[in-house]
Amino acid sequence: MCIIAVLIAIMKTHFRIAFCILAFCSCKTEIKENQATEISIKEKKDNIIISRKDYQNQLYGFWLGKCIANWTGLVTEMDKIGNIGELKTGDFYTREDWGKPDQPSIWGQGVSSDLSPTIDFVFRDTTEVWGADDDTDIEYMYQNLMYENKVSNLTPQHIRAGWLKHIKAEEENYLWVSNQKAFDLMRQGILPPETGSPERNEHYDMIDAQLTTELFGFFAPGRADIAIKIADLPIKTTARGEAEYISKFYVTMYSLASLKLDKTMSERIHWMANQARKILPDNSYPAKMFDYSRKLYKSGIPWEQTRDSIYYRYQVQQKDGYDITSKNLYCNGCFAAGINFASSLVSLFYGEGDLKKTIQIGTLAGWDSDNPTATWGGLIGFMIGKHGIEKTFDRQFSNRFNIHRTRQNFLDGGIDDIDKMAQRGLIVTDRVVIEEIGGTIDEENDLWIIPLKIENE
Repeated sequence: MCIIAVLIAIMKTHFRIAFCILAFCSCKTEIKENQATEISIKEKKDNIIISRKDYQNQLYGFWLGKCIANWTGLVTEMDKIGNIGELKTGDFYTREDWGKPDQPSIWGQGVSSDLSPTIDFVFRDTTEVWGADDDTDIEYMYQNLMYENKVSNLTPQHIRAGWLKHIKAEEENYLWVSNQKAFDLMRQGILPPETGSPERNEHYDMIDAQLTTELFGFFAPGRADIAIKIADLPIKTTARGEAEYISKFYVTMYSLASLKLDKTMSERIHWMANQARKILPDNSYPAKMFDYSRKLYKSGIPWEQTRDSIYYRYQVQQKDGYDITSKNLYCNGCFAAGINFASSLVSLFYGEGDLKKTIQIGTLAGWDSDNPTATWGGLIGFMIGKHGIEKTFDRQFSNRFNIHRTRQNFLDGGIDDIDKMAQRGLIVTDRVVIEEIGGTIDEENDLWIIPLKIENE
């Protein structure tokens, strides 16, 4: 069937399509594990060579790692947000609280999370199903839109049609404020990026885009410039200003995760973070938050002390231009983009590339704790792949995902297979590699050859 499809494409003079079809066919040559994802600076100064087979395993690791971290972080979501004043014992969790009873969130009215009676990892075994949440479902939708529409760049029309089809028009539809406003505007006929403009969307500087666009980094392996290009419209669908910069920081991190270099996991994490820092304008509060958090980490103080310092500096004193005076005072501005960004840096820096440690710190750090955990759980899950996650926790997990927990109108009643999700992500990446990056596919060895110039520290 593959050969026939190629011949038809050639007859129609669609050589690029024929080339892509060849690339999607199964390849016979075995690649030494992880060999192809290493950068050989001596032999390939301007290219990164990546095994598509390995990359599919890594995309599986992204979805699995993100689910584990998301649902673990949800146990403590909004339990601890500070009291805008001098901290007292118990105002924030510490490492000593891991494994102890979960405390009520500000939403719970005295009720603790029903996910776990204690602050601990949340798993779904092979007989269960992972549920979608707002840290996974929009990204799932964006990947499907790119896959179904066979595009490497979503258009305003693609995004609006996808949102209207897959998001429920009811009160409980798992959208936060900027996403909800953008959705309302789309229902009125407004197209992105106007849906995220400050003139139309007063919530443009909230956390929403941070939850929904990181995945675009994986579609452009090692090429953060291209990742930001294809993520630009989805980000601007709900964000501007500092919230937009923060989202592009995460997209950059995800793109750079494909570069192994000759470094330990901790060294890779910090190298990626330092490269992504260049996305942030020096005079912006995200840049100053990054520099301040990194300085505290390098000083050697415990993560809890860094978290407390971030709380005082930004939530209480509102320094470095981080003004939350008019931002959702119901929870002390805790859903403004910045405080979640600063909190995520605590678990990133101190987690040092260790999946368990990163999720634990993110879960205990406070505020919207499922947001940073999902971000870094997905990133590190990608870096170590499905098998690395199973080895880390010494167990196997469910491979099923229920997108209809939060969204609607997907195939098979919304029950998907993570293997298939990873396969679709691979095909989307194929298209971006060819059409946007100008790379090629070595179909004999099942490799991507991606033009890349490595930027040294």
